Amino acid sequence: MSDNRYIDTRGAGERPVSFTEAVVDGLAQGGGLYVPEKIPELALDEICALAELPYAQRAAAIYRRFDVDLTDDQIAKITEGAYGDQFDSAAICPITSLSGDIHMLELWHGPTSAFKDMALQCLPRFFSVSAAELRDRGQLDDTHMILVATSGDTGKAALEGFRDVEGISIGVMYPDGGVSDIQFKQMATQRGGNVTVWGVRGNFDDCQTGAKNVFNDDAFAAELHDRYHVALSSANSINWGRLMPQIVYYVSAYAEMVANGKVERGDVIDVCVPTGNFGNILAAYYARRMGTPIRRLLCASNENRVLTDFINTGTYDISERQFVKTPSPSMDILVSSNLERQLFELTDRNPQTIVQWMADLREKRGFKVDRDTFAKMRELYAADSVDNETCLATIKEVFDAEGYLMDPHTAVAYKVAETLREDGVPVVVASTAHWAKFGNNVYKALHGIALADPLPEEAASLTGCALNRLIADETGVEGIPAGLAELDDLPIRFTEVIDGNKQAISSAVRTFLEQQTK
Repeated sequence: MSDNRYIDTRGAGERPVSFTEAVVDGLAQGGGLYVPEKIPELALDEICALAELPYAQRAAAIYRRFDVDLTDDQIAKITEGAYGDQFDSAAICPITSLSGDIHMLELWHGPTSAFKDMALQCLPRFFSVSAAELRDRGQLDDTHMILVATSGDTGKAALEGFRDVEGISIGVMYPDGGVSDIQFKQMATQRGGNVTVWGVRGNFDDCQTGAKNVFNDDAFAAELHDRYHVALSSANSINWGRLMPQIVYYVSAYAEMVANGKVERGDVIDVCVPTGNFGNILAAYYARRMGTPIRRLLCASNENRVLTDFINTGTYDISERQFVKTPSPSMDILVSSNLERQLFELTDRNPQTIVQWMADLREKRGFKVDRDTFAKMRELYAADSVDNETCLATIKEVFDAEGYLMDPHTAVAYKVAETLREDGVPVVVASTAHWAKFGNNVYKALHGIALADPLPEEAASLTGCALNRLIADETGVEGIPAGLAELDDLPIRFTEVIDGNKQAISSAVRTFLEQQTK
């Protein structure tokens, strides 16, 4: 049995749980998030030696250091399956270096062309093996339904990862009208007999809040158990089994940078991450905690700059904040779930403080951290935001200067890295999606069209796939991923739109499970 157990950020759990329990539960009792009791530490020699291994073995080595309650053989099988031929690069997440000592960590070479694949090719395998282990131990007798809220990319990556996995079904909610045409088609055409997708009237925060309310409904959980022998779980980054694989690529990136002579062994780097829900940058924080020589974490926001304002002021306030639709929709988030884990760490793991702040956020739509917590946060983080027009302008500027085409989320991070970087410190930018997922906004960027202005008729009449082909022809950029190029040829399977409240989501889940049992 593992020595490393998992504790609840809100202190509501009756006992620490194992890794397998944390993965299967998803959300901790009382609404908190699981974190490991011990964060392993890696020596610099161990980190640099990872460069000699294929990526799957790097991941396995780091998972073992977390002392998860799975065997070495199980871990190796999971990582070999997760990081294989479904990625279009043998490096899995290669690094492309640009001028100015900025290095693009390309996290979008997986089957759905977004960074979510880095975790969501792994999580379903963790989940399946963990559930089997718990059944063998007599701790579990239900099958599972994964309920996912997505701002665009997580949904498709989760659907693809859990597709036709035995004993698991999955339902995804996305903000209706709040994702790109490509993102919509990726989800709406999803193959698999155990999957469903719902549009939600509202924004991502409505989806995420609705999902959390369903998870915290004990009566509904009892109904699902009694009626369907099903328990709910999550594939969002509130699940530690989703967050842990993201730590790997930051540790791996440092090893790669040293091996390729981009940074001297032991010298520090900065990491810049475009983030709305805080999970991706939190993974970089844990990589730093483990010993990776990361100096500062640069938090890049779009016009929904709640995280930038929080890092710069210590006050998280959404009481008067307007939700803005941007060219980077996966970051259009006002309630950042994973910030809770970071605050737990910065308060020396004080669950009472976390409970109070989360209650204030829920009831007053904001909270203010104490002076010590704010000081610790400022030692770790710097933050800035990028407005919509600057985001589009950055795509064109970088392409004109470097011949490198990036998506709008990556453009936000690139611009923030350019603004906040200091001479002599390399910056690794998390490049989170292939440009072709957001071809409409990339086209506007390349042609100098304002975000609010319509596409010209010859472009507006095209599907997302056809527009991507036009962009590729105009720029000479090759390699639209097959999974994006085929979308026009696939049938639309899911078109239902529901309200984002607990009752509507619960009803949709019941209907889906009824269909699954027929």
